[in-house]
Amino acid sequence: MKLYKYFFKRVLDFILALIGLILAAPLLILVTVLLTIANKGKPFFFQTRPGLNEKLFKILKFKTMTDEKDKNGNLLPDADRMTKIGSFVRKMSLDEIPQLINVLKGDMSLVGPRPLLLEYLSLYSTEQKKRHNVGPGITGWAQVNGRNAISWG
Repeated sequence: MKLYKYFFKRVLDFILALIGLILAAPLLILVTVLLTIANKGKPFFFQTRPGLNEKLFKILKFKTMTDEKDKNGNLLPDADRMTKIGSFVRKMSLDEIPQLINVLKGDMSLVGPRPLLLEYLSLYSTEQKKRHNVGPGITGWAQVNGRNAISWG
């Protein structure tokens, strides 16, 4: 089991992520161009997330909202910043595809617990902290069981 966890899983993740990126390249290029136009040159979104052993990494996603701010310099509500192409990209879960690059880099796995926001770290119970004993994944148990409709328990 350890050989799978520490070697074969990583090799399998790398090979499948590389194949996924190659197959998705035309779609990635198209979405990147459309989001570059919609977001005034910024098609990607980077955010620091905790990974394996709570090591921090930058997650890569397509940027689906603009950076528009009000007169006081505060970001407008999400609904006001969502672009039409961004809405489509999210609805089709295309915003997650760039995370294949995180998999190639070794920051993420294809399957594992989703990397949550940093502000949640202090809220974890001892049991919930175990999620960091494995690498975070693009997809995992929560995504196939209803995403936000399930409890933290």
